[in-house]
Amino acid sequence: MRFELEATDPGSKARAGRIATDHGVIDTPIFMPVGTVGSVKAVHQYELVDDVDAKIILGNTYHLYLRPGTDVLRKAGGLHRFMGWERPILTDSGGYQVFSLAENRKITEEGARFKSHIDGSYHMFTPEGVMDIQRSIGADVVMAFDECPPWPCDERYVEESMHLTHRWLERCISRFDETPSLYGYEQSLFGIVQGGTVSRLRKESAEFVASKNLSGNAIGGLSVGEPAELMYEMTDLVTDILPADRPRYLMGVGTPENILNSIALGVDMFDCVMPTRNGRNGMLFTTEGIINIKNRRWADDFSPIDPAGISRVDFQYSKAYLRHLFVADEFLGRQIASVHNLAFYLWLVREARRHIVQGDFVEWKNEILPVISRRL
Repeated sequence: MRFELEATDPGSKARAGRIATDHGVIDTPIFMPVGTVGSVKAVHQYELVDDVDAKIILGNTYHLYLRPGTDVLRKAGGLHRFMGWERPILTDSGGYQVFSLAENRKITEEGARFKSHIDGSYHMFTPEGVMDIQRSIGADVVMAFDECPPWPCDERYVEESMHLTHRWLERCISRFDETPSLYGYEQSLFGIVQGGTVSRLRKESAEFVASKNLSGNAIGGLSVGEPAELMYEMTDLVTDILPADRPRYLMGVGTPENILNSIALGVDMFDCVMPTRNGRNGMLFTTEGIINIKNRRWADDFSPIDPAGISRVDFQYSKAYLRHLFVADEFLGRQIASVHNLAFYLWLVREARRHIVQGDFVEWKNEILPVISRRL
């Protein structure tokens, strides 16, 4: 994987770059639709290409390990072939999913023992095992196995957790370096910065991860309930330390406002389930503001879903028709809303990139944020 920094914004830390992988080029800043089990919910792969223009999607090690399992993925020739996706894929390590199973897992130096949410069976994730699983999945970018502490959390626990994540990272690197990719193309490993919302720990973790000279670096353990101001403070601190010649990935973030503000702090990559999850529940992000399409006010509004025409569905269907689909509980409504929201997120980061290159990103951000954040 190669990363080229192409432009920086004079009024902020925002950057425009380009990531080259064996499955394609990714212009940054970029948003990655979440395809947890090898499927972006309610969206066909051809829609991701033709309507959304997603340059990279995300899969999850925990879920793909449980089903369909690594044996099936190996026989298929990796996740790309299994799901019919020819563009890049990033896989999370499963650390966040293990974190979310707080009542059904035990973390030790060796790794994390957890109970499957599917059938109650017990499994063990170690740094070495997670690297092997991600080799079998075959993602272009694989994430190190980390522990994600909750928020709020005792500072002593956060510090112990951070050091455990650092020791796990070293084990991940060793295993990754001694094993080959399985499907004839290169895979790249990203480390993850932890440290909760404690400045000294975030600084220490960022310095440690940066010292490993990996292909890219991620910021984990944020967007887990802390105030947005704290998230921005930690992100700002970390991006000052992580190397400028490697992509920076803020994991699990977030709202359009979160994304634009984090781009201003020097972040290049984002992922979040919000566009599809909120879309399935009738919330649309548009260039005019946020819409709850189930509201009665849209019942006889025959205007396009979004007048900007970000995706094919925006002009093909009206707000009134989309509301009808939701009221009638038709699956097509969820599909249309998901496609639109993903297209909006990808449009937003493309616009951010364009304004970074033009040198007026901050002015554009300050102008558009009040518009796209208002409730209609």
